[in-house]
Amino acid sequence: MQTRQIQMNDVIYNAAEQCFEALVTVHDGDRSRKYACAINAPMTMSFDQAAKGLTKQAERRHMSRGGMYSEIRAQKPAQRSGRPRFDPKAWLRHVANLPGLRAA
Repeated sequence: MQTRQIQMNDVIYNAAEQCFEALVTVHDGDRSRKYACAINAPMTMSFDQAAKGLTKQAERRHMSRGGMYSEIRAQKPAQRSGRPRFDPKAWLRHVANLPGLRAA
């Protein structure tokens, strides 16, 4: 069994819909997927029970690979080319010494 790190953000209770809602991120290897989850529950439900329900829903959606989600892949920084670093003082000296640019 593979373990995944679960992160929940912005857990709210939507009184109009009578449900708990959250943005749940499932970290799986080098990618992270975010799911908008909601569970129907009364306002009196404890936060721990609501969090378990939201987590379970996100894990089910992650395993089925269905529905809408946002995916973030780990980015590796691009390798710098072998050119020298920019030196503004040397560039200004070069511009000042260009022919035909002298004031009379």
